[in-house]
Amino acid sequence: MTNMERLQKIIAQAGIASRRKSEELILSGKVEVNGEVVTELGTKANPEEDMITVNGKPIRSEKKVYMMLNKPKGVITSASDPEGRKIVSDYLKGVKERVYPVGRLDYDTEGLLILTNDGEFAHLLTHPKHHVPKTYLATVKGVPHGSALEKLKTGIMLDDGMTAPAEVEYKDVDTAGNEAVISITIYEGRNRQVRRMFEAINHPVTRLKRISFGGILLQNLKRGLTRNLTKEEVNNLITLAKSEPAKKMKKR
Repeated sequence: MTNMERLQKIIAQAGIASRRKSEELILSGKVEVNGEVVTELGTKANPEEDMITVNGKPIRSEKKVYMMLNKPKGVITSASDPEGRKIVSDYLKGVKERVYPVGRLDYDTEGLLILTNDGEFAHLLTHPKHHVPKTYLATVKGVPHGSALEKLKTGIMLDDGMTAPAEVEYKDVDTAGNEAVISITIYEGRNRQVRRMFEAINHPVTRLKRISFGGILLQNLKRGLTRNLTKEEVNNLITLAKSEPAKKMKKR
């Protein structure tokens, strides 16, 4: 049986680029199969038998890596920073494979960040239709009234539209310090979404930490350290991402 796969999938799985970027590489004539330039996105090849090159360099299927980092505050979730600030890869010194973050965490947000070199896996977890839950601990100014949190639970209007229902609960209330810690689980991945949701109810976030991604928990992983995900954790994330649309549709 031949192991034929779509070219963009092979390139993404080799850790060269995301699936979308792989499609751009094909369309711009940067990919050759057995010495011939291929620009058709539907083209299939066998990664074990065909010679596939990107920008003239043969691709080798890297060992798949799935890991998590407890991202410190003040670190950029990108490959480089023109301002010279710390970036995620500064914390990956022992990792030989070219891994990249699954989704983003803002510069001033800390906590659980998943990294991989598996483009299909990253695409599955970040595609808007999959609704993978992400849980944050938000320290906010003031103590939100229950009715304010209810707005977040049912959906609140932001400048880019209504949010999907979130799960929200009090974790700690400091009346003397006039602040509260709220646990919030969202099923979307909009830019600075949690911060904007709390701003919309007039309780701005002073500290934000992601503690869970698709059921994977940060637990006691120290800030700035990484660990590999178990095979079971990876499989659970894939199963969850594939099943989430149906679950969310039932809730509505």
